[in-house]
Amino acid sequence: MKNKLTAVQIRNAGDGKLYDGGGLMLVKKAGLGKWVFRYSFLDRRRDMGLGSLADLTLADARKLRDQWAVVLAHGEDPIAVRDARQEDAKRALDRSDPTFADMVDTVFEARKATLRADGKRGRWRSPLDHYVIPAIGKKRMSRIDATDVKLALAQIWRTKHPTAVKAIRRTKIVFTQAQLMGVACDPFTVDAAQHMLGAVSHEEVHHPAVAWQDMPALYRKLSDEHVSHLCLRWAMLTLVRSDGCRGARLAEIDGGIWTVPKDRIKGREGKVTDFRVPLSQEALHIADICRRFSGDLLFPGPRGTPVSDQAMHKILRKQQVGGSIHGFRTSFRTWVQDTEACSYEVAETVLGHKIGGKVERAYARSDLLGLRAEIMERWAGFLTGQQADVINLPRREGQGTVLRCAN
Repeated sequence: MKNKLTAVQIRNAGDGKLYDGGGLMLVKKAGLGKWVFRYSFLDRRRDMGLGSLADLTLADARKLRDQWAVVLAHGEDPIAVRDARQEDAKRALDRSDPTFADMVDTVFEARKATLRADGKRGRWRSPLDHYVIPAIGKKRMSRIDATDVKLALAQIWRTKHPTAVKAIRRTKIVFTQAQLMGVACDPFTVDAAQHMLGAVSHEEVHHPAVAWQDMPALYRKLSDEHVSHLCLRWAMLTLVRSDGCRGARLAEIDGGIWTVPKDRIKGREGKVTDFRVPLSQEALHIADICRRFSGDLLFPGPRGTPVSDQAMHKILRKQQVGGSIHGFRTSFRTWVQDTEACSYEVAETVLGHKIGGKVERAYARSDLLGLRAEIMERWAGFLTGQQADVINLPRREGQGTVLRCAN
């Protein structure tokens, strides 16, 4: 029978394996050591790590070996039993103190019903996935402090401030939800991190817009032969956002009215409805042109899906007008301001904006369709140069002669 190990032997031994009996051995290498329990289960040799020599004395290692030997004597595999216990402990810890990444998953699943397209459309998770989770995603909620959150967002706090604000607001939502679930964390941690990040003098940058005086020239440059050009004209005429225009279908048009489904309208889930758009004669003309394309989609891309936003922006950049598709809405709104073409209520309704408070909207329920049809026809006349009078109005930059549709 082999002699038992002694503390002196362990201390003086070089690299190699030292056996204590009963399956316990010490593996030494480069001055370090680890305890291993070697056993057989179902005729298969198994080596189970017990811990390092630095953490376990010889007596400690023997006690652990004896405990797992009892498990083996009961017909169970010690490694399988240990792994199962560790998994149970991890699940219990995940429930009582989840990681930040797991908590984000929990919060997101709970909020999906209130987000458009299950949160994919508005990219609710994006700031967290890109900046916060890579930094603190693996940390337990109870172990995250204000410095952790601060360091996660410091790199974008001034360079991408709007994104950083979204990230820190959503981080606080995660902390608040975790606290309500009984996790030992405090949403004030996020407030403290924001204080540590400091104040930022951020000037909001609006969508670039073509001067309304230049919109007719842009309209003329666009062709009837290309889908992207036609979709840009459609966006200029209807003033609907890009997502709504690109997905337009012939089946949505009935009697001169285009009904944009709520899933292509900007807004929170449950807070938006289908939006009726009165189409001008020019818009109906474009719809007729688009009937030559296959299928119900007005503006199909190469793969039969809606023309891409990138394709439309590419065409717009080639025109070198310095504006954006979303900016068409600004061009129209400024045209209304400068020419007094219609009332505030009509202009805002054309853009799909809510007017007044909740109580006021509960009583004033009209979508002003008739009045909007009139202004949309006048706007189309301005864009196409039809039925227009030449008047002198100051441009936003400098002076010049501009077109205004006749009343």
